[in-house]
This record gives sequence, structure tokens and C-alpha cells, in this order.
Amino acid sequence: MEDRPRTISTTSSTYTASFSSTILGLLVWILIASTEYFSVSAFGWVMFVAVFYWVLTVFFLIFYITMAYTKIPQVPWTTVGLSFNASAVLLYLLASIVDAISIKQADEGTHNYNCWLVSTIFAFIVTLCYSGNAYFSFQTWRSRDQGA
Repeated sequence: MEDRPRTISTTSSTYTASFSSTILGLLVWILIASTEYFSVSAFGWVMFVAVFYWVLTVFFLIFYITMAYTKIPQVPWTTVGLSFNASAVLLYLLASIVDAISIKQADEGTHNYNCWLVSTIFAFIVTLCYSGNAYFSFQTWRSRDQGA
């Protein structure tokens, strides 16, 4: 049997979802970082998730756009993408909930309150973006699994 290098077929919707989650994820942590978030320890978790997944998403976005993944065919990239997106959905959902619960620690109408409220909205939107990306990753993973 002939060994053929594996390639990943991606769609423009995957790039769009990655780009959207990158921009919106950046907004989440900028909005929180512009406040006195260190006074509420729960925002440390939200910042960790937002920055961690922002950095990884930028890395994977560049990695896929440049098609550098084709240089490492031994790695099951569909499984990596599915795992990354599924973990992002789970952790971003938890961070969004923590973000929403922590808003009550600020006085309504203050700078902190407004920024935390908007960051919560963006965090839930980012969760939806990662959910869409996880769905497309699952579809790709499932079609690869059935085709083998």
C-alpha cells in the first residue's frame, strides 16, 4: 500500500470562525485588562483563558494559512483541531459564566462594570465562534474517520 501524505481540507468558514474568535477574544482580554480586574480573583481565570486561547488561535490560524501543517503529516491534524476547539468551547463557556457572575462586584455604571459587562457579552460570542469551529472540526474529523 502506498503511503500518501495526509492533508486537511479546510473551508473558508473555518478561517472566518478562527479570525472572528481571534478578534473577539482579543477584545475580551483587553476589556478586562483595562480595568482593576486584579481586585476580583475570578478575573484571573477569565484572563488566563482569554489570553491562552487567543495566543493558540493566532498560532493555529497562521499555521493553517501558511499551510505549515502539510510539512508534518505524522500529526493527526483533524484530531488536534477538534480537541483544541472542543477544549476552547468548554473553558470559554466556564470563563464566560465566571465573567458574568463577577460583574456584580462592580457598581453599575462605573468603568469596571461597563467593561466587564461588554467582556461578558464578547466572551459568550467567542464561545459561539469556537462552538461553530468545533462543529466544523467534528464534521471533518468524522468524514476522515469514516473514509479510512
